[in-house]
Amino acid sequence: MTKKNAFYAQSGGVTAVINASACGVIETARKNKDKIGKVYAGRNGIIGALEEDLIDTSKETVRSIAGLRHTPSGAFGSCRYKLKSLEANKAEYERLIEIFKAHNIGYFFYNGGGDSADTCYKISQLSKKMGYPVQAIHVPKTVDNDLPITDNCPGFGSVAKYIAISTREASFDVGSMCATSTKVFVLEVMGRHAGWIAAAGALASDEKTDLPIVILFPEVVFDRKKFMAAVSAKVKKYGYCSIVVSEGVHYKDGKFLAETGLKDAFGHSQLGGAAPVVAGMIQEDLGLKYHWAVADYLQRASRHIASKSDVDQAYAMGKAAVELALKGKNSVMPTVVRKSDKPYRWTIGEAPLSKVANVEKMMPKSFISRDGFGITPKCRRYLEPLIKGEDYPPYKNGMPQYVKLKLVSVKKKLPEFKVK
Repeated sequence: MTKKNAFYAQSGGVTAVINASACGVIETARKNKDKIGKVYAGRNGIIGALEEDLIDTSKETVRSIAGLRHTPSGAFGSCRYKLKSLEANKAEYERLIEIFKAHNIGYFFYNGGGDSADTCYKISQLSKKMGYPVQAIHVPKTVDNDLPITDNCPGFGSVAKYIAISTREASFDVGSMCATSTKVFVLEVMGRHAGWIAAAGALASDEKTDLPIVILFPEVVFDRKKFMAAVSAKVKKYGYCSIVVSEGVHYKDGKFLAETGLKDAFGHSQLGGAAPVVAGMIQEDLGLKYHWAVADYLQRASRHIASKSDVDQAYAMGKAAVELALKGKNSVMPTVVRKSDKPYRWTIGEAPLSKVANVEKMMPKSFISRDGFGITPKCRRYLEPLIKGEDYPPYKNGMPQYVKLKLVSVKKKLPEFKVK
């Protein structure tokens, strides 16, 4: 029996550690070359599969693949493209089957968040409906930490570390200038519906380093009057205040503070600008001098201070995905299973994609303080292990050394097909 090749693709917003998962997939597949042929990667995610724009990872050196573990972004290119149902867009699914058949692909590893879990699940169903066996395994990744079942998502720990550190350092800065200058600093972070990243900002303050921080969560309806009272109280006590606001903070009617009126490729409201909106309110209501910043891509690209826990788990998820496929599993996702907080111990589990696709995990009420502007000790116990440990990339002349792959294309075998 001819051994099957594998297809790997990256999806959605990238992270500081998604390439560590790619490294885990490719290195594990190479160690099992008696069972798995070549690993092809999709150039720009699932679009690469649809357009037969495949990358032959066997052309990459052992050193280059190993270097992915400490390289940020998506090494093969990512995309925001959600496959519709088989009934709504049969042509795309038929095209995927044609590509898989043409290149003898029997394993599909899709590295992404909730929408890519949905795509992966649909492809697993597709293989049954269209008579071509493909084992579809989802590799979890999302900075938002909103995938269900898994304790946490690779990509989140490093973003959380970046936000916690940035909030602490900015707070020291504002605190040193507040007597004659800025009183309030506002930091906008990612998080459409789930406030996990915003919550990490609260880690900046602890028993040894008491800092005045207010968190705005998507899970808590924005109340301007209560918020102003909280900020005013912090400034009165400390002389200044730092605010971490999630991009998904919204009013009672559901409208986002930062809604632009535009939609992204997945049909989600495009957000941007919560920080200046909040800062403007503070100036208007309290008359305080402020500065604001948007963490944006910086938070998810910050491989230079990535969490070691996050890097280790990202690699482990890629490795586990291949191992699950070799065990004959289909339509599943490897998960992180927490065994204990102190010492932090975890192992690998698995979840059926039918229970992962299109399900978002929000911050539990027990993780948000009663006033709605901070985190509880329970939340701190959950978050702290995820940002622990350093895993610095190699440096040269003061700069981190990241890998740039050859990205050699696989020869096309089918007629041209363009994604609309």
